[in-house]
Amino acid sequence: MTTEIYLDANATSPVLPAAAAAAMAAMQDCFGNPSSSHASGLRARALREGVRACARRVLGAPAGRLMFNSGATEGIQTAVLSALCAVRERRARGEACGDVALVGATEHKAVSESLAHWNRLLGLGLELRVLPVDRDGRHRLEVLGALAPRLAFVATMAANNETGVVSDLEGIAAVLAQTASPALWMVDCVQALGKLPLALGASRIDYAPFSGHKLHAPKGIGMLYVRAGAPFTPLMCGGGQEDGQRSGTENMAGIAALGAVLAALERGDTFLGTDALHACRARLVDALSRAFPGIVFNAPLAHTLPTTLNFAVPEVSSAELLDLFDAAGMRVSAGSACAASRAAPSYVLDAMGVPAWQSASAVRLSIGPLLDDAALDLAYERIARCGAALALPASPGATGSAPGDAAHNADLELDAASARGWLAAHPDAIVVDVRDAREHSVAGRVEVHGRAALNVPLARVAEHAAAWLGADARPLLFVCRSGARSARAALALRALGHPRACSLAGGFALA
Repeated sequence: MTTEIYLDANATSPVLPAAAAAAMAAMQDCFGNPSSSHASGLRARALREGVRACARRVLGAPAGRLMFNSGATEGIQTAVLSALCAVRERRARGEACGDVALVGATEHKAVSESLAHWNRLLGLGLELRVLPVDRDGRHRLEVLGALAPRLAFVATMAANNETGVVSDLEGIAAVLAQTASPALWMVDCVQALGKLPLALGASRIDYAPFSGHKLHAPKGIGMLYVRAGAPFTPLMCGGGQEDGQRSGTENMAGIAALGAVLAALERGDTFLGTDALHACRARLVDALSRAFPGIVFNAPLAHTLPTTLNFAVPEVSSAELLDLFDAAGMRVSAGSACAASRAAPSYVLDAMGVPAWQSASAVRLSIGPLLDDAALDLAYERIARCGAALALPASPGATGSAPGDAAHNADLELDAASARGWLAAHPDAIVVDVRDAREHSVAGRVEVHGRAALNVPLARVAEHAAAWLGADARPLLFVCRSGARSARAALALRALGHPRACSLAGGFALA
């Protein structure tokens, strides 16, 4: 597909053009060190503080700490370290501070891993507990209430990155207040910025981390809010930047870019509002429901962000759906990008009690507030094509990897540049597209460096092997979407004695 439709905004988002321009201006025209006292440094400092002031207005945080950092993972680490150091100090003074640290069952792994890490390093011996969620993905407040008097720390999300489920933050705050819990409370606000109303200064929340790249700022820039009076311990020490809260020369390009995004949020003239996002999601729900009869949405739409859909189609694996969507030029995912390399059902959906088949077949579609009508119309059309493709027979089992001599197979995989030269040197080569019929039906025929590809699904490669072998066998270049199936095809032909069977490494994505 010549036009890519990006529907994986919860993983990351394209950089807003105004943000890219602001970053470039900061690097070229306002490159001073904000710690310097000369005019260049003063201009950089004014830029930084202007962005901070804008952030305070957008977040509703006129007081408290608000520091720039590298993103949510650093913010989470800083919040956890601050809270646990406070627990240690309170214990030393003989104050009641709780002996349990509670983490929502659907939290990002950065939270649970950070908590376990610092609990161990500080030798606190806190009992680490999981706050369960109900079938709708919302925290079970009765469990929170039972544990609240014992809590030293509690971590919840504003909205879940996989399902979009919005937490009942008011309910959690009420439970903590009614039980007079000593807990310090961190709320992961990564998915909330630009999607949920925020008034942090009027809330019970002690720590709130943010990550810019989830809302059209570059990767590597984020923020951490710390409520006025909440304990704080720096994670990064050194030159004392950010008023001693986060040492290290500031990422001024990132801060400037984030500032452009925050300014757009404050003006309200760039991003889609909540009502418009709900309308976009409704159209996508309609397209998916028409294309995939029997589709099941894994979280109730009434309690989720208007930007997120998590669904499963009976008897269709998430891998099959991802291949179809990718072949159709639509970028979606099976869940958190951080877990994409691990072939396992979603722990988020498992915690919600979703049936095993739904968890194993789940697909996440997430849109950003820059989605336009043209992209939405095209997505609607392509989703319909994906649904039609599912009516085609699926390919039977894939050809397994064949054994091979490492030296014999040294030139098995060719990168894009090498493939161009290889095809030029072998004008009689056959390019073979091993995608299955479903993928081929939505993506159509492909060319590789000007050569049209013959479509032979991987499962049918064995049927064609005899025709491709022989003393005067023509060279073969196998291709597919990612390079995985084409490598298996090339390896199988090498094992059968074909000396010049190769694969396009990385597939079409890198060609």
